[in-house]
This record gives sequence, structure tokens and C-alpha cells, in this order.
Amino acid sequence: MQYTFVTLYLKVTVTFKEQSNLKVTSSMVKIQCMQDNKQRLKAIQDSMDVLSGKWKISIISSICYYNKRRFSDILNDVVGISNKMLSKELKELEVNKIINRTVLETQPITVQYELTEHGKTLQTIINNLSEWGQSHRKEIIGK
Repeated sequence: MQYTFVTLYLKVTVTFKEQSNLKVTSSMVKIQCMQDNKQRLKAIQDSMDVLSGKWKISIISSICYYNKRRFSDILNDVVGISNKMLSKELKELEVNKIINRTVLETQPITVQYELTEHGKTLQTIINNLSEWGQSHRKEIIGK
């Protein structure tokens, strides 16, 4: 015997054996759904803790679109950021395993940044943000 329960948030299908006494109530489904939503909200907060701020998405985008970037390249890409702030943001991204920092043996010494494998998982988000931003600009100002 198969029963399907539908609530506002979740569809649950439960298969019963002929003599099963299992009961699934709509309140049980809603509680599970609320727990799932709380976990999702917590995950979003965790993401925002790593990515929030005025500069991080722009820094990640610069590295994402060019694969490897030197400090001065990122500084030129991210309009308005100071050397000190860029350095701070890059260190935080490195601590969170979003980017790798490589010191090249050049004269003068050059530092290069690239996304880690974990950081590359943000590429889809960056591309989606770019597409949304272009669409939003057209919606608001028609350009």
C-alpha cells in the first residue's frame, strides 16, 4: 500500500507493508521540513560569513575569470579597494581555503593567487551573479 502526503513545503511518499502500524502525520512532515529549512538557513549564514563584505565577491570574480592573478592585477580589477584591504581580504580567503597564494621566485618577488578546488565550486555562483546583474541592470535602467 502506498500513500502520498503533500504539505505546503514537502511531498512525502511512504510505502506500508500490509500489517505495518507506522503512522506519518502532517505535523511530523512539517517538523522535518522546518528542520531542513533551518539547516539550509544555517548553511547560507555560513556561506555569507565567508563571502560577505564589499570586496570578496569582486576579488573571487577577478581570480575566477582570469584563473591566476597577481596582487597588482586584482588591485586594478577591484575598483576602489586599498592595498591594505586587498591584503586583508586575500588572507581571509586563503584561511577559508577559497584561494591559494604562491610566491614566485622573480625579481622583484611576485605573488600569484588562484582558486583552490574548493574555491572553484563558486564559479557557477559567480557566473549566475554576473548574469543576474546584467539582467537586473536592463530591468532597472534599460542598458
